Amino acid sequence: MSTALIPPEARLLVPALMFIALVVAAVASLGTPLITSVATTFHVSLDSAQWTLTIALLSGAVATPVLGRLGAGPHRRATILATLAIVVVGGALTVLPLPFAWLLVGRAAQGVGLGLTALMMGVARDHLPEERSAATIALISVVSIIGAGVGYPLAALLAEFGGLRAAYGLGLLVTAIAFVTAWRSMPAAPEGRSAHVNVAGALVLAGGLFLVLFLAGERSLWSRHLAVAVTLAVAAVLLLFVWTVSELRTKTPLVDVRAVRHPAVAGANIAMLVGGSGMYLLLTLITRYAQTPHSAGYGFGLTTFVAGLVLIPFSVLGFVAGKLTPRVRERIDGPLLLAGSAAIVGGGFVLFATARSNLAELLAAMGVLGFGVGSFSAAMPGVILAVTPKSETSSAMSLNYVVRSVGYSLGSAIGGLVLAAGTATGRLFPNDDAYTTAALVGVAAMAITTMACLALARRRSPETNPNTGDTVVKGYWVSVYRTIADPEKLAAYNKLAGPAVRAAGGRLLARGGRVVAHDAGIAERTVLIEFDSFEQAVAARASAAYQEALAALADGVERDFRIIEGLD
Repeated sequence: MSTALIPPEARLLVPALMFIALVVAAVASLGTPLITSVATTFHVSLDSAQWTLTIALLSGAVATPVLGRLGAGPHRRATILATLAIVVVGGALTVLPLPFAWLLVGRAAQGVGLGLTALMMGVARDHLPEERSAATIALISVVSIIGAGVGYPLAALLAEFGGLRAAYGLGLLVTAIAFVTAWRSMPAAPEGRSAHVNVAGALVLAGGLFLVLFLAGERSLWSRHLAVAVTLAVAAVLLLFVWTVSELRTKTPLVDVRAVRHPAVAGANIAMLVGGSGMYLLLTLITRYAQTPHSAGYGFGLTTFVAGLVLIPFSVLGFVAGKLTPRVRERIDGPLLLAGSAAIVGGGFVLFATARSNLAELLAAMGVLGFGVGSFSAAMPGVILAVTPKSETSSAMSLNYVVRSVGYSLGSAIGGLVLAAGTATGRLFPNDDAYTTAALVGVAAMAITTMACLALARRRSPETNPNTGDTVVKGYWVSVYRTIADPEKLAAYNKLAGPAVRAAGGRLLARGGRVVAHDAGIAERTVLIEFDSFEQAVAARASAAYQEALAALADGVERDFRIIEGLD
């Protein structure tokens, strides 16, 4: 679609969505280059200072599914504004001359903003033309990752010349601008949406995620207190199991677990978990290697600011890949794109493992990583949203971002463990060979990711007409009402089902019109609803909103309900 055909408000909405996603990602990453400054300013250990990053990632992972569910309802605009207000308050706490504990509270508040990325995708899908929304969602996914490459060098530069408070002041300034931007540009959610937050489920999920990310971040716990670590790991598994069972049973799930069981969604999330761990592992290895002093026998001894500049190829090529991917997606299926992107990241690992004797080679590896991550991130939403109703966009993508956070934490933990194992007793820095070992672990992770994506592509391949080769893109609900025992229950059902179906992307083609029945056909009330894909039709039936309608219908009717696939 040409720019001239896009409404002016939509043209303004796109940069607003991109800016907000970039800001929340950049602000959350501020903890990385400032850890040393925090330790010296507040006179705390480096392990304690590390929590300025960890706590932001934790609060983001916990807040993301809750915000995703709220974003699926009628109060999405209010949710976005309230969240940005929390981030602004958190920014103020990081700037004010308060004790270290308040700095952690502020960083936790800033981390909540990470949950907004999925909501930005939901806004794009609801309020932009279809072809425009796909490209915008892909770029939102990309900027949510390359934001670290933008925030890292800026924060390091400000910390070097203006001190710690100046660096955190940058976060406060840009989030305040983001709040004003959202106030002026965020539209209200479409009518007919409903969202109920299962508070008990949210608390159980928060507990499970906290333990998972805490155990991934506290590597010393596994070596010094193994029994405690194992106990906490078992508790995390139990909490997540209880949460999954409760989500399947409740009528108002925090995450539509039934939709997550779809092969495309499950496969994409598995790829994100394993691939995310590999991607973050390489990012960690390169930045740490660049800052290692020459006295270790390798490394380049770069300052925090100069090391941040090493991320520029990552950000630039990641953005380029994000722009190119939607065009490539027109010719290559999403899972194949994911597989190719994972292979590119694997190539970055190979490059780092075999050639890192000069800074140019590190920059090349970082560029390959950025291109692979950008392509992977841009392709991921398309794979998931192809089988997700519009109303569940924020919820589905929020789960994917939780999985990504866990993957990143695992990647960081794996890198730390491998390098620690390669550090000789009494030495501060690991042996150079430890970096090669860690890179080979990353190669294995990306190989697994590539194979998982190829398996997903093969599973999707039968979705073509074997006679014509045309892609199967339509799905239909066909309902024939044999008897109507309780008209009041039917009326209650219709009141809830209509908005639920529209929110899920369904289009009513026929309802209660004239029917000419032949042979054993039934001439009673017939309803026909069309969806863009068979997967979308299945997901709509399993959605929380439609399940609520079915509960209202109960035994009010006897009907023949079928979901069938059709050809475009």
